[in-house]
Amino acid sequence: MNMKGGLAITLLVVVAAVQFTAKPSAASITCSQIDSALAPCISYLTQAGTPSQACCNGVRSIKAMTPNKPDRQMACNCAKQAAGRVRTIRDDAAAALPQKCGVSFGVSVSRNTDCSKV
Repeated sequence: MNMKGGLAITLLVVVAAVQFTAKPSAASITCSQIDSALAPCISYLTQAGTPSQACCNGVRSIKAMTPNKPDRQMACNCAKQAAGRVRTIRDDAAAALPQKCGVSFGVSVSRNTDCSKV
């Protein structure tokens, strides 16, 4: 193989690697992931008090799964849908959850959150 052929193959490998590692702009998180992460929080969200360690671990996992705006917006919409299914969720508890778990999302969490601004 000559030098030009080796360089061309190297460039193709680099381009392929970039394409496979580049994060797509569309959300890559699902509502089932959000539901699973928030499931341990149901008792806190309906009764307030102190969230469990499992609940806070779920909140931290959501933060880790949402590094970009499309993912955060998807997670926000999923959380709002979940809150709609559990009518006894306290909005004050939901809004305080990230802070009580030591996680900052940069936006207040509630049924009324405008997910386009997350």
